[in-house]
Amino acid sequence: MTKVAIVYHSGYGHTKKQAEAVHAGALAADAQVDLIAIDAEGNITDAAWASLATADAIVFGSPTYMGSVSWQFKKFADASSKPWFSQVWKDKIAAGFTNSASMNGDKLSTLHYMFTLAMQHSMIWTGTGMMPANAKASQRNDNNYLGSFAGAMAQSPSDASAEEGPLPGDLETAKLFGKRVVEVAKKFGK
Repeated sequence: MTKVAIVYHSGYGHTKKQAEAVHAGALAADAQVDLIAIDAEGNITDAAWASLATADAIVFGSPTYMGSVSWQFKKFADASSKPWFSQVWKDKIAAGFTNSASMNGDKLSTLHYMFTLAMQHSMIWTGTGMMPANAKASQRNDNNYLGSFAGAMAQSPSDASAEEGPLPGDLETAKLFGKRVVEVAKKFGK
């Protein structure tokens, strides 16, 4: 069975909700999925590091703060230098997702950070594989309304609780993204 590890940081609960949607999509695609939260101090457990080492695919998640990942995610990324040195994650499938308050909010910069991290680890990046909802008839809750190809994006208004955001369309996009990661991993025999 394909094993996926989703490692993420969430500051206010919105990105956690998005991570849970990616998790649900990967589970629906018949994968074993570990959901790993980076704590408020930027740490994960030894068991979580072991899960990342044995995963076929790793999905990174972080809110977009000031045009990039949170400092907690960055601390995790810096700590990944130990598996980097041994190329433990080499040829694993990689993907990423992010959430911010603004429609744009420089989310693409966050995904590029995750992509670069994956390339440092010699991983194979997976995009959304979804066409954008960009026609006149498109509605805010359509899949991939934010039009991202590099990874899953979500938007949660700055005054919305985690129960109110991300919106249903962004969460459905995250589920489809989780499913795609599993499908790609299976194609690569991971």
